[in-house]
Amino acid sequence: MQLIPVILSGGAGTRLWPVSREQHPKPFIRLADGQSLLQKSFLRAKGLPDVVEVLTVTNRDLFFKTADEYRETGEIPMQLGFILESEGRNTAPAIAAAAITIHQTYGPKAVMLFLTADHLIADVPAFTEAVQTAVKLAETGKVTTFGIQPEGPETGYGYIESEGHAVKRFVEKPNLKTAQEYVASGKYLWNSGMFCMTAETAMAELKLYAPAVLDAVETSLKASRRVEGAGQYQIDLDAATFKKADSISIDYALMEKTTHAAIVACNIGWSDIGSWNALGDLIPQDANGNSLEGETYLHDVSNTFIQASGRLIAAVGVDNLIIIDTPDALLVAHKDRSQDVKQIAGQLKKLGHEAYKLHRTVHRPWGTYTVLEEGAGFKMKRIVVKPGASLSLQMHHHRSEHWIVVDGMAKVVNGEQNLLIATNESTFIPAGHKHRLENPGKIDLVLIEVQSGNYLGEDDIVRFEDHYGRA
Repeated sequence: MQLIPVILSGGAGTRLWPVSREQHPKPFIRLADGQSLLQKSFLRAKGLPDVVEVLTVTNRDLFFKTADEYRETGEIPMQLGFILESEGRNTAPAIAAAAITIHQTYGPKAVMLFLTADHLIADVPAFTEAVQTAVKLAETGKVTTFGIQPEGPETGYGYIESEGHAVKRFVEKPNLKTAQEYVASGKYLWNSGMFCMTAETAMAELKLYAPAVLDAVETSLKASRRVEGAGQYQIDLDAATFKKADSISIDYALMEKTTHAAIVACNIGWSDIGSWNALGDLIPQDANGNSLEGETYLHDVSNTFIQASGRLIAAVGVDNLIIIDTPDALLVAHKDRSQDVKQIAGQLKKLGHEAYKLHRTVHRPWGTYTVLEEGAGFKMKRIVVKPGASLSLQMHHHRSEHWIVVDGMAKVVNGEQNLLIATNESTFIPAGHKHRLENPGKIDLVLIEVQSGNYLGEDDIVRFEDHYGRA
C-alpha cells in the first residue's frame, strides 16, 4: 500500500488577524512550542506508516516559505510534491489536482489522505490509529471522512450524522439550540475537513458529481509547468485555465452527494484554531483566568488573553478581552466577539491597506526584509539574504536605493558595475539602474536599504532575470 498525505494549505485565517495575513496566513502561526501549525501538520503526515510522498497544495506565493518550514522539521525521507495555485478555488479543485497527479504517478490504488494545514491535533497516536482505519475503508472504495467526538454544542463547526462507519447526512453549522440537540443525541460528530480515498475512487466520484471541476483542473494541469529535482517537484498550475474551475468545497461538490461516504469517529484532541479564543485556550491560565504570552504587567485584569510581541503590554481594570500586539498593528476585542475579527481584515483588504497582506517582516525566496521606518518620500528596510541566495536582476522606475552592508559580504550588480561590498561599505543605486544583490558567503548577509523617491510601493519593480521563476 502506498499512502500519500496531501496537505491543503489555502486558508487565509482572517479571524486570526493581525498575526495571520494574506502573505503570512494561519498555517504559519507559531505556537508556544515554537512550531507552526503547518509544521505540526507536516510532522504528523511524514510520521505515518507507508508514506511515499507528502504533497502540498498551496498558493504559489507561499511555496518557498512552505518549503523552508518543512526543512526546519529535520530529515525528510520521502518525496515532496507541491501543487501551486495562482489563486484559491476552494477545496474541490485542490483535491482534484492532487487526485489527478497521484493517479498519474502512483496508479489508481494509491491511497490519498487529505489533511488541513492549520488544525491542531494533540493526540498523534490516536490520529495514526484513526488514519489506519480510514485507509482500510478507502481500500474498499469508500470516500472516508473523520468525525470528531463533540466536546460541547459548538456552533462554529459543521456536523455529520452517523451510525457506525455509515454517514447518514452532513449538516451546516447549527444554531445553539440545534447544536445542543445534536450533542445530546450522541448521533452527531464534528466535521473535521479531513478525508481519505484512493486515487481511483476520487477520480470516479469527481467525474460523476463534479465533472466541470475535474475537466477544468485536468485542462490546467496539461498547460502547467512542472519542475523536478533533489527529491522534490512542483507543478505551477496554469492561471488562466485554473481560474475556470468552480470555486466550491469538496463537501458541496462531492461529500454531500456520494453514496460511498464512510466516517471514522475519533477523539484525537482536534481543534481548528478558528479564533483567538481557541488559540488562547491552549495557554495555561493564571489565578485570574488570564492567558499571557510575552512581557505583560496587569492590575485588576481577569479572563483576558494577551499576546505581546516585542514590547511590554500593560492592562488595568479590564475583563474578558483579547489583546494581540504585532509590530505594526494592535487588536483589542471582546472575547464574545472573537469571530468578528474577520470583519476588520475584510475592511483592510477593501481599502487596500498593507496590514491585511503583509507583516513588517516579509519572507521572500532569498530571505527576509523588515520595514524599520517609513515616511513621505523615504523607507528604511533591514534585508537578510541567505547564503548562496540572490535577488532578481531588477529595476525601479520611481525610487533610488542606498545599500549599507551590516554583516557579511555582498556581491552587487549596479548598472554596468560588478562590486563586492564588505561590512560598513555601501553603494547607491539610482532609479532606472538595473541591479542585483547576491550573498556569495557562508553566513547571512545583512544590510540596511534606504529608499527615496515619489513612489515606494513594492509593485514598482521590473524583473529581468530571477532564480525563482518570478521574472
